[in-house]
Amino acid sequence: MTEPSGETAPEAPEDGAPTDDVREDAREGAAEPAGQGPGAAEEPAAAEASAAGEPAAAEEPTATGESAEAEEPAEAEGPSTAVPAAEESASAEGPASGEESPAAGGAAPAAETGADPADAGDTADPADEPTGGRAPEASGEDVGDDPDRESAGAGGDDTAVAAGEAGAAAAADAPELTDAQAELAAQRELRARIEARKADKEGTLASGAKLSGTAADLLAAVRAVEGGTASGSTFYEAPEPAPRRTAPEAAPAMTVRPPVPAQASAPAPGTTAAVREVLAKGGAPEALAEQVAAVLGESAAQVLLDDPWQLLAVPGVRPEQADGFARALLGAACGPDDPRRTVALTVWLLERAALQGHTALEIDTVRAGLTGHAVPDPGSAVEEAVSAGAVLVFQEEETAEEPAEGNVEDTEDAEDDEAPAAGEGPASPVLLGLDRYALAEESLADGLARLVRTATADTWEGSELERAAGAHGLVLHTGGEASRAEPVALAAAARGRGLRTLVVVHADAGRHALGPAGADAVTVAALLSGAAGPGRDEEGAFALDLLVVLDAPQLDVETAAMLVESLPDGCRLVLGGDPGVLGAPGAGQVFGDLLAARVCPRIASRLPDPGPLGELVSGIGAGELNQVEAPGKEIVIVPVRDAGEAVHRTVQLVADSVPRAIGVPAEQTQVITVGHGGSAGTRALNTALKQRLNPGPGRFGGFDPGDRVAYAEVPGRTATGTVLSADAEGLRLRCGDAEVLVPKERVETALRHGWALTAHQAAGMRWPAVVVVLPGDAAGGLSRPWVYTAFGRAERHLSVVHGVDQALPRAVAEGTAPERTTRLRPLLEALLAVPEE
Repeated sequence: MTEPSGETAPEAPEDGAPTDDVREDAREGAAEPAGQGPGAAEEPAAAEASAAGEPAAAEEPTATGESAEAEEPAEAEGPSTAVPAAEESASAEGPASGEESPAAGGAAPAAETGADPADAGDTADPADEPTGGRAPEASGEDVGDDPDRESAGAGGDDTAVAAGEAGAAAAADAPELTDAQAELAAQRELRARIEARKADKEGTLASGAKLSGTAADLLAAVRAVEGGTASGSTFYEAPEPAPRRTAPEAAPAMTVRPPVPAQASAPAPGTTAAVREVLAKGGAPEALAEQVAAVLGESAAQVLLDDPWQLLAVPGVRPEQADGFARALLGAACGPDDPRRTVALTVWLLERAALQGHTALEIDTVRAGLTGHAVPDPGSAVEEAVSAGAVLVFQEEETAEEPAEGNVEDTEDAEDDEAPAAGEGPASPVLLGLDRYALAEESLADGLARLVRTATADTWEGSELERAAGAHGLVLHTGGEASRAEPVALAAAARGRGLRTLVVVHADAGRHALGPAGADAVTVAALLSGAAGPGRDEEGAFALDLLVVLDAPQLDVETAAMLVESLPDGCRLVLGGDPGVLGAPGAGQVFGDLLAARVCPRIASRLPDPGPLGELVSGIGAGELNQVEAPGKEIVIVPVRDAGEAVHRTVQLVADSVPRAIGVPAEQTQVITVGHGGSAGTRALNTALKQRLNPGPGRFGGFDPGDRVAYAEVPGRTATGTVLSADAEGLRLRCGDAEVLVPKERVETALRHGWALTAHQAAGMRWPAVVVVLPGDAAGGLSRPWVYTAFGRAERHLSVVHGVDQALPRAVAEGTAPERTTRLRPLLEALLAVPEE
């Protein structure tokens, strides 16, 4: 949902992958209150394009005369030894004001002028902007809403210019790139290799006069599977394992490949000018020209003239806006059933689903989505998209020996409807997906099967985890924060056996949480980019015998595929993490699918998290919000009546009460809330916290030296840091132990203030003190994984600004996260036999 421009917001890098915030907002959207659906209005382009920084600083809080002791967590808020419901129920609140502007009017994509295309994502997924709540009047602060930063990116992954081969001298002269840029290039290289391998395995199939090859085969698959005359396996056989690498007797000479330029070059001026003319002709904002040129390439202008609905490929553009653009260009020649429109809408629906974690959607879900966008014949539209090769169709067969639960009832219903006998008709839903995620899931399944089959079983003495790792190529380890010590100990023991071993974590903060052992750990991004970890051989395989991955639930399917594809034959892989936390910010649920597939040993840690916080979080994981004794003020409940009071009390806790009563300074206290929008979302909280902790005009793109920021250099990973300075090159940050330069052209899109984060952004990181804000209008966004993740980020102290009354215990008891539709589990089960229990 678009809002007045102000605080800058991270957008995806130039390659166009969606940021972690868009993904988390899309997921959180499923549980948001109604009233902000896909048809929500968006702001005019002029309002977005004219945004040039933060709004004027609001007045300083007027609560300076209040007694400091009155804000003490332990003394002012009653007993601090339990987690009860709020003392007063949240007052009824009307719709939040200022959250929406009138519809842009016309047909042009007016909300997205390059400043904040992710706002369209918010309106499509009604979760980010909680309804209700009044302005934060209690604190005397004028807290405005800033624009959402959750962008779907500036371009598609496949638009980046691949780097050519370079000699040693050229590599030495090449500009030094960041880890994230090199990782993005590695992703493109992996996808190209996967596509080439699959092309070698699948020949062209003659399929008729008008269509041939894969397109005709896919169209036949849809018709045959839906009609019950054939199963999906007739057209899509289980993927074969990837070709085996010959394990060398001696370690090969290792070379670290020079980083490959990850960002596509800027569009040529002529291309941008041509696109600008077409946009102006169709009534679309000319500010979109660079984005369109980056996504659609050198022939972007002609592509738009031939198919105006290709504008939907630009992140943030809505279907109704693309429809208006098409009407302006084509006139009466276009209609709601135009094949160009239906294909573009089908792809758009699947891309939106990927932001919510799905790698595929059931065909009926896609048809329903098309119906919602006034497509007269959704069935034919799906067939058209399949025949054009824009989407793929899948169906996984269930084995007759182990029917899934509920199949007995389904069979009885089928008999009542005179359906085909069991085994003759389709046994599972028909799925539609995009090729990038299909290739990633199949490559990941192949790679995992290769590791399982090529590992040499050995007898290792030690813990249960060590024994399992010695006997198997793939092992899963589950447990809370304290259990991370067990896979780290496994890695140390493996090094003692002479094995080449590495521990990787999701975020840089995870390395510091490991203590002294973190000195040898690296992040997934640094490993894949070559900035850290072992070198690669001529085939691109890491010099490793054992890889231990912590925070495995944060792995999306594309990152996991790259990681597994880079492991040599015989390498052991241990994936560890807490299955109760929120899932990966990208598409897929790798860790959950592996646990459900039961194709490898699963070791559950028996090491509990210590103290009152550990007891509280463990109970939440089991679906119980227990009363916990906290004699050291480890847990404090702060009841509030509305969102305005929630903002005021949060500022008081961070700036005064927690430092004074708990001894944790403000810079080590993190605020976590449900979403970015609303009267107590991250934008409102960050505005209020900046006014109190580091007031300033925001003269550097909305930021001042000393500001706390959230930096999303690549989608899915948010790093927190502090602004050091600014110069002609950009903004300089301190993120952990490293100094980071954010180019000036990316300051507006890659940064946001970071005193307050969402739980998805905070996953994989921990702080000495955490303040979780639960205003009444955010109750619809709560779930057990959300509460488990947010509360589990605290190491020493947790304050809960509680305004949701009984919604909190209800969410813990009943609020499971929405299921993601993926294909990894059946692919693994088809490749690997279920081990004996």
